[in-house]
Order: sequence, then structure tokens, then C-alpha cells
Amino acid sequence: MTDFKVASGRATLAGCETGEGPALVFLHAGVADKRMWQDQLAALNGSHRVIAYDRRGFGETRGQAETFSHVDDLAAVMDDRGVASAVLVGCSQGGRIAIDFALTYPDRVKALFLAAPAVTGAPSPEDFPPPVEALLELMEEAEEDEDLERLNLLEAWMWLDGPGSEEGRVGGALRDLFLTMNATALYAEDPGRETNPAAFPPAYARLADLAMPAQVVWGDADFPHIQQRCVHLVQAMPQASGTVIPGTAHLPNLEQPEAFNSQLRNFLGGL
Repeated sequence: MTDFKVASGRATLAGCETGEGPALVFLHAGVADKRMWQDQLAALNGSHRVIAYDRRGFGETRGQAETFSHVDDLAAVMDDRGVASAVLVGCSQGGRIAIDFALTYPDRVKALFLAAPAVTGAPSPEDFPPPVEALLELMEEAEEDEDLERLNLLEAWMWLDGPGSEEGRVGGALRDLFLTMNATALYAEDPGRETNPAAFPPAYARLADLAMPAQVVWGDADFPHIQQRCVHLVQAMPQASGTVIPGTAHLPNLEQPEAFNSQLRNFLGGL
């Protein structure tokens, strides 16, 4: 494994890469960092060149607050590593950035593999089931009290266990990793204001423009509206397929890495 640092604006993006072959770039969720992909990097470095990095405000990346673009940061990483085009693998907010990058630079994206992706411009849910609403209220109270330790525990419940599951459904080393990654982000300095070159018109209205091969995977313990959004993406993108990974919430690659890796390998084999 080779560590690297890439300058982008006033930030220094910290990343790692290993392996040889076609390039895969992994984009982490908003409650994690590049460490969430450790099983995928190990599983695929025999057939691919695998790259992951920490976005601003996450992991080992450092910088001063400024107006910035995650799309531009991804381009900076790919340019620095000499990657003309790649398959983008993104989870949650990482999926949003992968989609926005693909709309901005379609020639640089061979394919998209998206896990429970956020989407720029997607409609917000009008209501939630009562157990989910109760958890959201607890999170709002923790935010108002600026109780970051409690907020970290509640976000583990929401995103790792699933908002309709019992707290602590996922435990052990995996929970410890989540809490460590998310705490780093919660206590990080404000990276500044994000701008998005793919925001107007928003990506949600332009999904049909994503003509490259794509697969969307999601867990059946995730938010109902996120599951519905994933179904919509599969229907709206011309070459997309979809897969549910049972028994997982918002981070299926962490919960069931073998099932996730199998889906990813099959997708890559069909390109």
C-alpha cells in the first residue's frame, strides 16, 4: 500500500493506492473516511489499481477553510495519480460526488458502482416512520446541546445499525471503526463552503444523461426513502442495474464485505 498526498486549493488530500490494472477510485460516505474501503482494497488489488482518499474534513486530509468543489478535488487526485479514466465506487455522499463527477467529466468515468448514493437535487422525504422520527429527534437534541460524543453514538445507530433497527445491532471492531472515523469528522475544522459544478440543473434531473454502465446496491435496513431513491436511479439511468444486500443498512460494504465484493467483481467482470 502506497500513501500519497495531493494539493487541491488550500487543502492537502490524503490517499492510498495499491495494485495494478484498470483504475478504481473509492469515495467514502459522509460518516466515514477512506478506511471504510479497506476490505475492498485488499480484495481487488490483485486485478485492479485501487485508489481511495479522504475528502476535506475527514480522515487525514488537512486544509484551510475556503470555497471548494469535491468534484474538482476528485479531478485533482486523478490527475496527480495519472488516471485518465476510472470506475468510480461511491457510498452515500461519495456516491453523490461520483454522480456529479460523471456528469461533469463523462469521458473520465468508465462506470459507476454506487452504494446507497445521495443525489444532488433529490427530493427530501415528507415524513418518516415513528421509530425513525424518534431517532431524528434525539439527534437534533444532541446537535442543539453540541454533544458530539452523543451525536456520534446516535449516528452509528442511524447509519450503521439502520434507523429502524435496535441500537448496537452491529458491534465489535466494525462499530469501533465507525465511531473512530465519524468522530474525526465531527471534531474536524470546518473545511469551508462547497460549490458543485453539477448542481444546476441538479443531478437528479439529469440521471438519463449517465450513459455509462452502472450498478446501485443498497441495504434493506436503510432509510425507506433512500431505498426508494436507489430504485429510481436504477430506473432512470440507461445502463443501470440494482441489487439489495439483505441484512445491511447504509454501509453494506462494511457489514457484508464478501457479498459486496462479489457484486463489485461481477460488475467489473461484465464491463
